[in-house]
Amino acid sequence: MAASKLWCPDRRDVIWIDCSPHVGKEMKDVHPLLVLSEKAFNQRTGIVIGLPMTTAAFNESNPFAIRFSGVKGVVSYILTHQPKSFDWKLRRAKMHPMKQVPEKEFSLACESLNQIIAICQ
Repeated sequence: MAASKLWCPDRRDVIWIDCSPHVGKEMKDVHPLLVLSEKAFNQRTGIVIGLPMTTAAFNESNPFAIRFSGVKGVVSYILTHQPKSFDWKLRRAKMHPMKQVPEKEFSLACESLNQIIAICQ
């Protein structure tokens, strides 16, 4: 489902987003993104805040990667050390087949991000 007036990403959704252009160690190309921001914010601003996701195996030893079983049991990682904000409309975000990350992994990702940036004390 393409970005339109009818669809808007919501918190805990997994969407496809084009991360390019990029600089340095940032992710590039199209990747899944775990949405952290609420639907009302995403609708109002056209911006989505989230955490990129990957299946790259080298993240097994990454202390900031939350491992879980993704689509069809494929090992996936939520990268909590790379929060991003994107214009989801202009980047033509689409819903990922996973639809949403399981609640447990979503909570773990939020806890990990909070340890990095200490937004909630």
